[in-house]
Amino acid sequence: MSFWKKDKPKKETRPRTLKEKTIHNIREFVIVFGGFLILNNFVIASFMVPTGSMENEVMTGDFLMVNKFIYGGTSPRNIMFTDIRLPWFRLPAFKQVERGDVIVFEFPGMREEVHPETFQFYLKRCWGTPGDTLQIINRVVYVNGERQPLPHNAVFDSPRIFPPGYAEPNIFPPTAPYNQDNYGPVVVPKKGMTIPLTPDTYSMWETFIKRENHSPDIRNGIITIDGKETTSYTVEHNYYFGMGDHRDNSLDSRYWGFIPAENIVGSPIFVYWSWNSDLPITGLFAVVALLFSVNYFRKKYLLSKLPATKDPLELEARKNEKSFAQTMAVALLLVSLMFIFKSNNFLDEASAKISSVRLNRIGTLIR
Repeated sequence: MSFWKKDKPKKETRPRTLKEKTIHNIREFVIVFGGFLILNNFVIASFMVPTGSMENEVMTGDFLMVNKFIYGGTSPRNIMFTDIRLPWFRLPAFKQVERGDVIVFEFPGMREEVHPETFQFYLKRCWGTPGDTLQIINRVVYVNGERQPLPHNAVFDSPRIFPPGYAEPNIFPPTAPYNQDNYGPVVVPKKGMTIPLTPDTYSMWETFIKRENHSPDIRNGIITIDGKETTSYTVEHNYYFGMGDHRDNSLDSRYWGFIPAENIVGSPIFVYWSWNSDLPITGLFAVVALLFSVNYFRKKYLLSKLPATKDPLELEARKNEKSFAQTMAVALLLVSLMFIFKSNNFLDEASAKISSVRLNRIGTLIR
């Protein structure tokens, strides 16, 4: 007689009917998608470099892993695949942004835009933190009077330098006599800092004040904010000054202004994939879709060769799998044909895209 009764292991049952499979797939999708959202918003995310403003530190077409928790991960800021904003919150940061950090952030908008026309991420190097005084003299950057070293991968396209006093028409702030090579001095706004306002400087700060959700106005030389007459404005948030390492080919704080601290998303860690984004990708999509289509046709064929069974549930499961495989095979074949028709020579384009993979970039650390 045994004092201990050994429980029989429960037989694992796999979903067999269409309803069971649907519920099983939905459950798995929710778990995987939920995990993805948590990782993507609070820990680490992928970012593709859209422009060459940070060459040669990062290249157009580089795919980066971005550390989000270092500056405090956030809940989703937008509904996925749309520009519709959501209320969001930020977790405590492990460190603050420092001079020299490469940062990913939400683009705050062009010089005169209170809100950006489209939601997009930018990548720049931080040159000024809240309260810093920044000046560029003949391309040399000075912060608080100290000369700053040039990043090891910095690039200038032309030996020509714009002289001091020459004002580029699209420079920030408006009407300032600055240019990309001789800029400032400017003080990076810090929370609590007071900005004097006069009729001569009003246009320089009008958009900045509007971005902090206030309504400035000037009439007959009298400045008002939210209907109250004033001669100064107190900054409500911290800001940063960012520039690209490809200094002559970078749309940055010199042209559209300061980066709000709340817009900063994270810091890139390394390149996990890279290819020349100028080459067409339609041919590659055509080949990939065609390969997946062939695989589903193969799966349908193998299902038809399974040994016969009289189990009604098994028959129903096989029927559903064959139907799904056929649907996917036909759909992917149509997608492949669509890309083939859009491509002049899809095989040449596909091989060109594959050959454009920059293997030497993969694993590059961002400094």
